[in-house]
Amino acid sequence: MKNTIEIRPATLEDIPEITSLFRNTITHISAKHYSEKQIKAWASAADDIEEWEKRIHKLYFILAEIDNNIVGFAYLKNGNYFDGLFVHKDFQRQGVGSKLLRIIESKVMMNDFEVLKSDVSKTALPFFDNKYFEVIKKQKKTYKGVMFENYLVEKYL
Repeated sequence: MKNTIEIRPATLEDIPEITSLFRNTITHISAKHYSEKQIKAWASAADDIEEWEKRIHKLYFILAEIDNNIVGFAYLKNGNYFDGLFVHKDFQRQGVGSKLLRIIESKVMMNDFEVLKSDVSKTALPFFDNKYFEVIKKQKKTYKGVMFENYLVEKYL
């Protein structure tokens, strides 16, 4: 039997588990699409505890849990910009990302927006493609002096 995915708001006490999940997902799942240098730079964002605190305080930030363990998280910025979606490496393709996305989409509609936008990694693009997001453009962004290729996507709700 499949374990129930519970959704709840993130709290400051969750930061250690959130940052660990963030780092591990990037290191294990995104490594097939990005170089070691890119992975190191991207994963280092886990160390910016102040930024995680800001996200939890200011953004719509939700967690997915199975048996009281955090297995994913998502956060929404400015009412309709999907700024982050990460699923634990051991819980990929088990409905966690889909459930988080459905809740984010509902929140966007409640915020009276018709479009959900996001910048997504090469790794995440197939997930978003399967959820009816359209690629607006391929883009190059720099983070900590390292160039990344990602995609601006949007979905009309």
